[in-house]
Amino acid sequence: MIDAPLWTILPFIGVVFLASMTGAIFRPGQWYDELRKPSWTPPGFVFPLVWGVLYVAMAYSAWRIWDLEGFHPALAVWGLQLALNALWSAVFFGMRKPALALAEVALLWLAVAANLYVFAQIDAIAGWLLAPYLVWVTIAATLNLQIVRLNGKAA
Repeated sequence: MIDAPLWTILPFIGVVFLASMTGAIFRPGQWYDELRKPSWTPPGFVFPLVWGVLYVAMAYSAWRIWDLEGFHPALAVWGLQLALNALWSAVFFGMRKPALALAEVALLWLAVAANLYVFAQIDAIAGWLLAPYLVWVTIAATLNLQIVRLNGKAA
């Protein structure tokens, strides 16, 4: 049960929004369009829709932890995964380094898994709110891997 006033979620939404901005700054563009991708690559419009839902879930889950525990160390794990999330777009799209982004997304996956685990120890709902995020990062990492494999040095 959330005891905090609804407006107290705003800082969490703000931090998530800032992290999401790397996706708006570093956009796929022509370079990405020209890369060879697996047949199961989701259409472009899917990405912002899925990320929008996931970012809301990230903010809400962190807010739940804050409401229950205050500034608990678990929120540092949340901050780490959010920073790695923001970094991936800069590496993949900004630097155009899919191989480096693959290493980065592996770290992101570990951070999201750790975040889910530590949140679930405090509040099951907060933890499970991150489960779709972990699934999506798994899909993104697999897509990243396939792009590296299909494009070799061109990627």
